Amino acid sequence: MHTKSFLGDLRKNRMLYVMIAPAVLFFLIFCYFPMAGMVVAFKSYSYKDGIFGSPWVGLANFEFFFQSGKAFLVTKNTIVYNFLFMIVNNLLEMSIAIVLFELAGKYVKKFLQSVIFLPYFISWVVAGAIVYNFLNYEFGAVNTFLKSLGFIPVNFYNNPALWLYILIFFSAWKSVGYGTVIYLASIAGIDTEMYEASKIDGANVLQRIFHITIPSIIPTMIVLLLLKISQIARGDFGLFYQLIGDNGLLYDKTDIIDTFSFRALLDLQEFGMAAAVGLYQSVLCFLIIVITNESVKRIKKESALF
Repeated sequence: MHTKSFLGDLRKNRMLYVMIAPAVLFFLIFCYFPMAGMVVAFKSYSYKDGIFGSPWVGLANFEFFFQSGKAFLVTKNTIVYNFLFMIVNNLLEMSIAIVLFELAGKYVKKFLQSVIFLPYFISWVVAGAIVYNFLNYEFGAVNTFLKSLGFIPVNFYNNPALWLYILIFFSAWKSVGYGTVIYLASIAGIDTEMYEASKIDGANVLQRIFHITIPSIIPTMIVLLLLKISQIARGDFGLFYQLIGDNGLLYDKTDIIDTFSFRALLDLQEFGMAAAVGLYQSVLCFLIIVITNESVKRIKKESALF
C-alpha cells in the first residue's frame, strides 16, 4: 500500500523529485556512504589489508587518544573557541543587519552590505597569507607601523595569549557578512505596518529596534544558534591551520580537535587514531545538539529543531 502511494506521488510530483535528486545524491555520496569508514576507528589500518581487511583492535585507538594527554586540551579549545565565535559573530551579525536596515540611503546600504559580505568569498589560504603579512615580526604591516611610531614590535607568532583575540577577529571578519544577509532577510519579512504604527505613536529609532525588530528576529536567532551549537565540537580547520600552521609554540592555546586529528594522520600516519578522534568529535556534536534542543524544547517548544 505504501509502495503504491509513493509511486503515485512520484508520478504526480516527478519534477519536484528531479529537482531534489542532486541534493539527495550529494548527501548520500559525501555524508552517508563514507560512514562505513568509521570501522577504521576500531582497526589497525594498513594499506595492504584495506579498510575492511585490517585487524580489529577494539578501543585501542581511543585509548591512545585519551592517554596522549591532549584529549581534554583540544576538546576544551574547540568548544571554547566555537562558543566565543558563536556569541561574538551572532551579536555582530544582528547589530550590523539592524544598522543597515535603518540606513536611509539605498546605495550606501547596498555598498556596505557588499563590502561586509566580500571576505566570505576569500579562502582561508589567502586569508592566512594576509594575516601573515600583517603580523610578521620583521616586515609585517602592524610591526612596521609600530616601529614607525617608536614602539617595540610585537612577536605575534611567539605569543599564544594574543591568538584568542586574533582568531575571534578574523573569524568575525570572514563570516559576519554571510550571517548579516540572513538577519537582513529576516528583518525584511517583518510587517511594515508595525513600524508605521509605532512612528504614529511617536516611537523613536531605538524603541522600534528594541520593541519590534529584535523580538521579531529572535526565532531566526534561535535557529541559527542551534545550527551553530550542533557544530560546536567541530572547529573551523581552515581558520586554525592556515593562520597557525605548524607553530608548536601556539598549540596549547590554539590546537583544536580538527588540527590534532590532521597531524595524527599526516605526521604520525595513525589512521586509526585519526578516525577515532573524528568519531569522538561526531558523537560529541550529536550529544551537544540533542541536549541543547531538549533544553530549548522545554522553554519554547516551537523554536526547537526537532
